[in-house]
Amino acid sequence: MSQKTQKSVQFHQMELDQRILKAVAQLGWQQPTLIQSTAIPLLLEGKDVVVRARTGSGKTATYALPLIQKILNSKLNASEQCVSAVVLAPTKELCRQSRSVIEQLVESCGKVVRVADIAGSSSDAATQRHALAERPDIVVATPAKLLAHAEAGGVVDLKHVETLVVDEADLVFAFGYEKDFKRLLKHLPPIYQAVLVSATLTDDVVRMKGLCLNNPVTLKLEEPELVPQDQLTHQRILAEENDKPAILYALLKLRLIRGKSIIFVNSIDRCYKVRLFLEQFGIRACVLNSELPANIRIHTISQFNKGTYDIIIASDEHHLEQPGGKPAGSRKSSRSGDMESSASRGIDFQCVNNVINFDFPRDVTSYIHRAGRTARGNNKGSVLSFVSMKEAKVNDAVETKLCQSFAAQKGEQIIKNYQFKMEEVESFRYRAQDCWRAATRVAVHDTRIREIKTEILNCEKLKGFFEENKRDLQALRHDKPLRAIKVQSHLSDMPEYIVPKALKRVVGSTSLSSAGASVSKQPRQSAAKAAFERQSNDPLMVSQVDFGSRRQSYRRKKKAL
Repeated sequence: MSQKTQKSVQFHQMELDQRILKAVAQLGWQQPTLIQSTAIPLLLEGKDVVVRARTGSGKTATYALPLIQKILNSKLNASEQCVSAVVLAPTKELCRQSRSVIEQLVESCGKVVRVADIAGSSSDAATQRHALAERPDIVVATPAKLLAHAEAGGVVDLKHVETLVVDEADLVFAFGYEKDFKRLLKHLPPIYQAVLVSATLTDDVVRMKGLCLNNPVTLKLEEPELVPQDQLTHQRILAEENDKPAILYALLKLRLIRGKSIIFVNSIDRCYKVRLFLEQFGIRACVLNSELPANIRIHTISQFNKGTYDIIIASDEHHLEQPGGKPAGSRKSSRSGDMESSASRGIDFQCVNNVINFDFPRDVTSYIHRAGRTARGNNKGSVLSFVSMKEAKVNDAVETKLCQSFAAQKGEQIIKNYQFKMEEVESFRYRAQDCWRAATRVAVHDTRIREIKTEILNCEKLKGFFEENKRDLQALRHDKPLRAIKVQSHLSDMPEYIVPKALKRVVGSTSLSSAGASVSKQPRQSAAKAAFERQSNDPLMVSQVDFGSRRQSYRRKKKAL
């Protein structure tokens, strides 16, 4: 069944508790999104619902608000404290995000509604058991984590659960949780309200709907998968592999791209290569990929959202881009990364201004999910993609999909060509290629080893071990030296002579080197002398200045005196 909304319903018209409305006001939510105004009244009626809406449309609050209202209502006649709601998500980051949104919405409720996240907050089983022993009203977890505690016996009782929510439902089976999910359903009571939340309606979602929903309402709103063009712009630069480093360096250093940015690449090694490349120019960035420990990933996202970092380099591995292509129920993978991690799906990166596809996505779905990291809510954003000849076919497929979504007229292009002349970055190419070559496989490998060692040394669980085995600690501290890239301080400055003429006024003195700034402070001089000094200070023009004749004339004058 397809549900359409005739009139937008406001938060105060949804019969929500005053404490919830107060929290909504404190969060600055002026009016509900389309999916919220459509789904929340149905959920408050107790119906099973499949919520399908584009990324960034407020799906988390869509199920969180009626969930909290239902718990507050049941508290009026409750005789004992029990787990009354379960929120399942495929990744630790999504679990933490869901818990954070719910905690913000119950802040005005005091301690009436309690939430426990046993996936994203701690990997310690004892800590998780302690959190479950307190019988929180809402448990947030991955299917495997919750199933392990449910089968342990006496840890958590799910027989009083009234609501089951599955966030990013299309990924749950794709991440190998199908067997865990089916076994977990056996621990739930025979009657409960179920909510499936997803950005896409795949075959996995249809199978899951048949397992846990009863006569559900499917909300498939008539809206494009991405936000309108006036809110999200799509641009591309036609660039081959050798051109990408120089273009990225010029865009960031000339501040043609401003604000918080996510740079997407297609492999984990490329994450570190791009980071090492940018570090040589004094551009700070952090890495996010599935091989990092969960605590580091969660901390990185938190620091990025707080504004500590402005640039994240995220890997978008192929198996995450095509979740439906993996055999269902398979938990094993040739990859050593964390299967409960994804950078392009579901995570709420806040206030992202730009998404840069340094490596163009391998398929249309991945492009849409990457683009969904920006222009969330009412914010504006842009997607800039580097497209090589090899990636032209996928780029055309993305263009076709976007034209269909936005009902573009014949001949109209959604992905515009970025107004950028390749000859303008020729002066950047020499520096960029040297620094790109310096980020070798060995340097990338050593950087990853250094991060692993740092995590081991900072691990709370291993502190007691190192106190008893100090020789092992010394072995870690005094291992062979890493072949780190030598960062030359002068590369962080941008000499005036490499800045394109058309951009010198736009860039301003802040992007130029300190030497260039000191020149501007010198007393005014004649045009001829200024031209001579400009040539003599420009290493590309130095051959046109005859220093020998200049020195001889200076010596003749000295002898005459």
